[in-house]
Amino acid sequence: MARLSIRFLVVLVGAALGATGWQDKVNTKAWSGVIINAGCTPEEAFAEAERCFEKRGANRRLALYDDTIRQVFDLDAQEQAARYFGDSVTVEGTLHDQAIQVSGITKLRSIGLEPGQMAPAFSLRDQFGRRQDLHTLQSVNGTVLLFFRSADW
Repeated sequence: MARLSIRFLVVLVGAALGATGWQDKVNTKAWSGVIINAGCTPEEAFAEAERCFEKRGANRRLALYDDTIRQVFDLDAQEQAARYFGDSVTVEGTLHDQAIQVSGITKLRSIGLEPGQMAPAFSLRDQFGRRQDLHTLQSVNGTVLLFFRSADW
């Protein structure tokens, strides 16, 4: 009886350690990026290579390129991903190695102002230390403001 209990305990501890090792490779959360053709490298996706965004046949595989960490993830929900091909999205799900088991995909809202929308009041220092605002930047031909989500310097 004691020998059987020890074996049971060893099996139980082994199963717990195995589960712990498996959990280290699983991560449930959300990722933001662009739905692209699978098979593109992060460098190609970052450079917006044509092969990452060209429309292919119905049997193509799609992936998520997360531009904040420059990583490409395989997606299991191919039909759902196809609706958002080329769009910026948030993918929620569980990560298993480099594949996301998708629980949901939503299109990202536009970042920044829509064309023609009035900019909010602001006051910032320029590269020379001078204070700038909408009034000081305004010209006869209009004003162009660029908003950067991120920059790769």
